[in-house]
Amino acid sequence: MRLSELPTGEKAYILKVHGSGAFRKRLLEMGFVRGEEVKSILNAPLKDPIKYRIMGYEVSLRRSEAVMIEISMLEEDVLSFPAGQTEKEEPDVLAEHMQPEYNRRQRRRRGHFHHDSSHRFIRVALVGNPNSGKTSLFNLASGAHEHVGNYGGVTVDSKIGRFYHKDYTIELVDLPGTYSLSAYTPEERYVRNYLVKEQPDMVINVVGASVLERNLYLTTELMDMGVPMVIALNMYDELEQSGSTFDYLALSRMIGIPIVPTVAKRGQGIPELLDEVIKKYEGEDKREQARIPYGRVLERAIELMEREFTNVDISWLHLPLRYLCIKLLEGDKEIEEMIGGLSKRDEIFACRDKERVYIEKLLREDAESAFANARYGFIEGALKETLIEKSNIHNKTRILDAIVTNKYIGFPIFFLFMWIMFEATFRLGEYPMQGIEWLVDTTGNFIRSNMANGPLKDLLVEGIIGGVGGVIVFLPNIVILYLFIAFMEDSGYMARAAFIMDKVMHKMGLHGKSFIPLLMGFGCNVPAILSTRTIESRNSRMITMLIVPFMSCSARLPVYLLFAGTFFSRYAGLVLLGLYATGILLAVLSARLFRRFLFKEEDTPFVMELPPYRLPTFKSVVIHMWDRSYQYLKKIGGPILIASIIIWFLGYFPQNPSLAEDRVAEHQEQSYIGQIGKCIEPVMRPLGFDWKISVSLLSGMAAKEIVISTMGVLYTGDDSNQASLQQRLLAETHADGTPVFTPLVVLGFLLFVLIYFPCIATIAAIKEESGSWKWALFSIFYSTGLAWMVAFLVHWIGNLWI
Repeated sequence: MRLSELPTGEKAYILKVHGSGAFRKRLLEMGFVRGEEVKSILNAPLKDPIKYRIMGYEVSLRRSEAVMIEISMLEEDVLSFPAGQTEKEEPDVLAEHMQPEYNRRQRRRRGHFHHDSSHRFIRVALVGNPNSGKTSLFNLASGAHEHVGNYGGVTVDSKIGRFYHKDYTIELVDLPGTYSLSAYTPEERYVRNYLVKEQPDMVINVVGASVLERNLYLTTELMDMGVPMVIALNMYDELEQSGSTFDYLALSRMIGIPIVPTVAKRGQGIPELLDEVIKKYEGEDKREQARIPYGRVLERAIELMEREFTNVDISWLHLPLRYLCIKLLEGDKEIEEMIGGLSKRDEIFACRDKERVYIEKLLREDAESAFANARYGFIEGALKETLIEKSNIHNKTRILDAIVTNKYIGFPIFFLFMWIMFEATFRLGEYPMQGIEWLVDTTGNFIRSNMANGPLKDLLVEGIIGGVGGVIVFLPNIVILYLFIAFMEDSGYMARAAFIMDKVMHKMGLHGKSFIPLLMGFGCNVPAILSTRTIESRNSRMITMLIVPFMSCSARLPVYLLFAGTFFSRYAGLVLLGLYATGILLAVLSARLFRRFLFKEEDTPFVMELPPYRLPTFKSVVIHMWDRSYQYLKKIGGPILIASIIIWFLGYFPQNPSLAEDRVAEHQEQSYIGQIGKCIEPVMRPLGFDWKISVSLLSGMAAKEIVISTMGVLYTGDDSNQASLQQRLLAETHADGTPVFTPLVVLGFLLFVLIYFPCIATIAAIKEESGSWKWALFSIFYSTGLAWMVAFLVHWIGNLWI
């Protein structure tokens, strides 16, 4: 029987994971090993993927992938299933496998623990599973304000923070979340390469207390690497609330590693954790880390592999010999490439191949499965002695999932939430927006009334206040938008959105995980593009990267709010939702196009942990909102201010005294910016755009907010016309008296802003993540060409019908 056939609500036991490659490896790492109990929880609204519970946590698999897992409804079948000598070992076997002399030898070779006590600097790396709370711990310990979300893949690069603790300067490095230290995904390679090349003084292994068995798998790999570490038993409050009891001190004695309970979101246990780090660093903790016992067959293979390295210099690899041999036996491609440069590589690979055959013959399973099984056997044996687990049903999560992922109301709830978000962004933000607008107008009028005429007065009123003031009024809307995004991320709903959308994403040729970067793109495209690193498939990663710019980031929001609120005030919320929906539709169509013509179809497995729902803390939401608002204010005080001054300068000069009476109209046309606008106007005229609109769009290539600041300068008032920018846009007419901004022109303009040229920062992120300028340039030309085509069709078809 296969896992895909398991009825909802039923449980079974895993016999074997079929297939090969990265997907199979990921399943083994996440606990899908022989003998584990697995339960089918629910189906997504479109019947795919399926949510399963294993090892106390929830994970999603597509049916096409669940069919690769062989199961039995009877536990007795696991015992009779041919498996050779890989029975799970009890922790009392641990003592005979401890080899202090081996550990000391590895410690000396790696250069750990032997420090000059006068050196008061410690570099500490945070390593843990996705959603284990690493970034929360990083923020509380270092005082940094990194983004925290209740789903995997928040940290997509290392973050560094420095702080002082007990006369020590501690540099804390937050590494991406990873389930193992294999080399199958970008984050796994990044973390392992960092540990090998940078060799931090200490590692804090962040372990989620509510998912101990799965989280400790990474701990066993760190133990194999011989890195000095302290374990942060994070989210310990959730374990206590479940009624379970855990003798972590006993486990600490067994494995020879300090364990400190923490609740990172509240700062509990962090001082004690740092104390243990310093004690370990100073050598006060004399315990030796245990060595993972792999059983007779695997230990024999490791020993024979180690003999092949006799008289071979591997010091330049900065890895323990035992770890190298284990990874070679597992078939780790990156380790194979490293060994490929050694003089005895042929003998080493020949021995490895022979031992892999030997393992499979005796154990009736491949070496990769055998090592994963042995690690989980070690973990289960240790937890059997130290953990008394109560029924962990997660009633709150089960009830909420039954509602938000329901096949009938799952999608309506998602779209309702989106509509509420956009409506609240517009409606609630209108009141503080009016207050800021009044303050901007008052400041402008004060300067007009009390300052002598001249270029400086014009610069202040028309350039700085007109340009920057036109953008800063939308700060409340940005804050409200990020409030909703922060709630979705911190509560765990973001992962559910990916779950229910996987079937749709799969039809696009993408992974369900692609939905998370796309949803993050509503906030800012740059971190959304960086977060595509969590997608294992390169082709899916590239397609996601190229369609992220179609997600309406917060930089476009001021443009939407200005024009939707001015010209479609009664239906502003629906217009806003329509623009976001259009971006999603164009992303879908573009993804299908890219999959067909640019990137070949490939396996895009959907394996994603579904974290339990958590009520976001007030502090985390405020930090999230403040950080994003601060970035917005920095942009206003930096590039937007500079751009406003440049636009004002180009519109103010050259001066023509004969046109002083009518400078707002004819003078601007003859200014430098007017000349630029006239040059590009023929290209934009078929869309109904005049030269001012064209120049605004041109300036918006740097950052979309600059579109508004440019308009604030171009559509400026004089001493007799001090109306707001909205009123000036409504009053703008052509020479023949017809309005410039007709509904068709406004609609075409909004769609053009939605689609065209991603901002400079986004282009740089695409170049960095794709590793080539080719795809960055492709994104520029494709999006701008598509924007022109869509705006042209709106203008042309609209004129035919209206």
